[in-house]
Amino acid sequence: MALDINQLRDLLAAIAETDITELTLKSDDFELTVRKGVSITPTSDSGGASTTYQAPTGSVAVPIGSTPTTSTPVLEVAPTPEPTPPVPPPGVDQKWEEIKSPMVGTFYRSPAPDEDPFVEVGERISAGQTVCIIEAMKLMNEIEAEVTGQVMEILVTNGEPIEYGQALMRIKPD
Repeated sequence: MALDINQLRDLLAAIAETDITELTLKSDDFELTVRKGVSITPTSDSGGASTTYQAPTGSVAVPIGSTPTTSTPVLEVAPTPEPTPPVPPPGVDQKWEEIKSPMVGTFYRSPAPDEDPFVEVGERISAGQTVCIIEAMKLMNEIEAEVTGQVMEILVTNGEPIEYGQALMRIKPD
C-alpha cells in the first residue's frame, strides 16, 4: 500500500475533522500511526528505522526538516514489528492451553439447538474429543481438542461469529 503526500494530507485532514484520536495503517512495508493531541518532537531511534513527526496546528502534514512546536496530529512511520506471543489476561494460568478457531465462522456448543453442549466448564475432555462446531459457508466443522484435560473457560457464546485464530476455550492439561 503506497501513500503519496497528497493522499496523506487528505487522510490527516479527514481525521482532524472527526472524533478519531488514533488510527493505524499497516502493510508488509510500513506501519503508519496517527494520533491527535500528543506533543512529540521529531525523533529517530538508534537504528534509524522509526521516525516520529508532529504536524503544526492548522495543517495536516509536516514538511521534512521542519521543527514542530504545537500539538495536533502526529505521524509515526515505523517498520512492522516482530510479532510477540500473546500474554494471557490476568487470572489466567499460563499453563492452560487454548483451543483456537481454525477458521472464520459461527460457533456452536452443541450439534443441534435442542441437544446438550459438547462440553461444559469443569468437564474433563480427551484429545480428539469434539468440543464444538464451527459453521463456515453452510458446512458444519467439528473442532476436536488437541489436549487431554479439564475445560476451565468457554470464551465464546453459542451462535457468536468468530475469527480465525480466536480463542474458543481454555483447557488445563493433565
